[in-house]
Amino acid sequence: MLMEADLHEAPHVVARQTDLLANPLRELAARLRRSPPQVVVTCARGSSGHAASFGKYLIERHLGIPVAAVAPSIMTIYRQGLRLKGQLLLTISQSGRSDDLVEAASSARAFGALTAAIVNDTRSPLASACDIVLPMAAGKELSVAATKTFVASVAVLLPALGALYEAKSLATLGRGPTLAIAQEASLKLKEVCNIQAEAFSGAEFQHGPITLVAHNYPVLVFMPTDEAASNLAGIAADLSRKSNSVIVTGTRVGVAGELPVLSRDHPDTDAVCLIQSFYRLAVCLAENRGLDADQPRHIRKITRTT
Repeated sequence: MLMEADLHEAPHVVARQTDLLANPLRELAARLRRSPPQVVVTCARGSSGHAASFGKYLIERHLGIPVAAVAPSIMTIYRQGLRLKGQLLLTISQSGRSDDLVEAASSARAFGALTAAIVNDTRSPLASACDIVLPMAAGKELSVAATKTFVASVAVLLPALGALYEAKSLATLGRGPTLAIAQEASLKLKEVCNIQAEAFSGAEFQHGPITLVAHNYPVLVFMPTDEAASNLAGIAADLSRKSNSVIVTGTRVGVAGELPVLSRDHPDTDAVCLIQSFYRLAVCLAENRGLDADQPRHIRKITRTT
């Protein structure tokens, strides 16, 4: 299976990034030290957009610089340039060939932004449009659904198939570093398993969406290992009293139980390991639902948007 082959290669991708990223990261750091930005703007779609959400958490958490996502259509359709002089535009793309991302990067650069691209194809139009190119170094991704490139952009569990096999819809929750993981899991459940999944922060879920939860309504909770853990654990415990299908990473809650995780290392890298494990769950779940994870319906490997 192509998607599974990509999963097994992901750890090797991360290992070889060290040498390839050394020089471009050194250049990026030097330029940012000379002219520190007041804001970082991200531009990405799909799984790359979820990687950007993870980057937002890292930059705001560790550097205290606000991060905002830009809508490419502002520049590509409405032809409105953004006043980004002296700021950093960070674009993330597997193929580097989406016309709107390329045009957005070119526009931001023309308006004086420092532009950086995290991209798998370093000879792509997006790479050419940016000042600094940070290679994912993932090599060719075989499956249609992006997996190892997601792991690469942000740096086998025992599947809980019983609770998810018959699910028509579910919620995925995260907090802090795991919110982006919940968002990516939600996309893959739709893309690979044909399940309508929505991602929420644990806090946001309590402001309305929690009314969705019924006795057999599945909720996947991706627990962080930092200060946000206790709050999300309390929410998971409360949800387990409302549904018998609450599944939590690393913690047994209610009937559905836990999803195994690696031992703790650092809250940020712990989060990345959660999505690598989840991808394996998605493959198993697709198989049990009679679906081919390598051939999601209605989508292509490279999506060209304008």
